[in-house]
Amino acid sequence: MPRKSDPSRDLDAFDRAILRIVQRDNKTPQREIAAAVNLSTAAVQRRIAAMETAGIIARNVAMVDPLAIGLTITAIVEVYLRDERSTTVDAAKAIFRAAPEVQQCYYTTGGTSFVLVVVTKTMQTYEAFIRQRFEENETVKSFRTLVVIDRVKTQTELAIED
Repeated sequence: MPRKSDPSRDLDAFDRAILRIVQRDNKTPQREIAAAVNLSTAAVQRRIAAMETAGIIARNVAMVDPLAIGLTITAIVEVYLRDERSTTVDAAKAIFRAAPEVQQCYYTTGGTSFVLVVVTKTMQTYEAFIRQRFEENETVKSFRTLVVIDRVKTQTELAIED
């Protein structure tokens, strides 16, 4: 689980410039980052380490194309819980966190309890997923599935202001 960011850590223009680079490609050599932001390589290394420690840089990961590994179904799922008591919500969070098919999970307002991004190999594996995680789950009242036709834009980059 990612660490919480330290809100007391102020990001200066150098930190923000470094973040814009590493979130695009975290394998960018630090010497290239240093040249791009006008700092020494050692200063870049210290700043990145500090941002990792503070939880600002939560993880360094590779984005994998789901189709390249046979995951052909992406679904956006709205989940409605039976009630919004903390024990019910916490139980649902635990179930969704533990499900490898759930790529993203958001606890939301506005009538929908959760919005999930679910990725599976086939429609049959998606059906097995919904039976196990929703239909056999007493915390779930109902759910609605939106099947993705085309992944028009998927990215992890955040718009970092100067």
